[in-house]
Amino acid sequence: MFNENELKELETKVRQGMNENRFRHTLGVMYTAAALAMKHGAKLSGDFITRTMVAGLLHDNAKLTEDSKLLDFCYEKNIPVSDCEKENAFLLHGKVGAYFAKEEYGIDDEDILNSITWHTTGRPDMSLMEKIIFVADYIEPRRYKQKNLEYIRELAFTDLDACVYKIAMDTVDFLKENNRTLDEMTVLTQEFYKR
Repeated sequence: MFNENELKELETKVRQGMNENRFRHTLGVMYTAAALAMKHGAKLSGDFITRTMVAGLLHDNAKLTEDSKLLDFCYEKNIPVSDCEKENAFLLHGKVGAYFAKEEYGIDDEDILNSITWHTTGRPDMSLMEKIIFVADYIEPRRYKQKNLEYIRELAFTDLDACVYKIAMDTVDFLKENNRTLDEMTVLTQEFYKR
């Protein structure tokens, strides 16, 4: 799908749309995703690692878009918006980012697009790539504030499903403790991976 030069060109293009802090996070997610893809997807096709890196590189391509613009864009493009997303429009950066990945970066790989869409909230029954991007976004090396981070980083390389559950559970607990709106998809993700 992508050779080394094409991946470098994509990285350059992505960098132009981000500030330095967001780009460093993006690289952290990309390389963490590559490590997780090597660990958990070694028996898959040879391009799985590269495709996962592309998803990591593009996961936050709409992150710096203002919340009101994310919401307006979704309405304009008929992208479904939940009640929680209406109240917390920043959650829409995944859906809008998937749209940009397709339209502006020419990505037509559904697994990559789904990984971008669901990297913040997760969803039940995610593909391997979706789980990797969800986890990589949470554990990349520049992250340090999350609860149980050392344990979650270890779990990421030993039991990916248990790691997804733990991240979703900690997210739900954090939102409840801080009287923040719970996204239904995160709750459904927690319930699915608890099983």
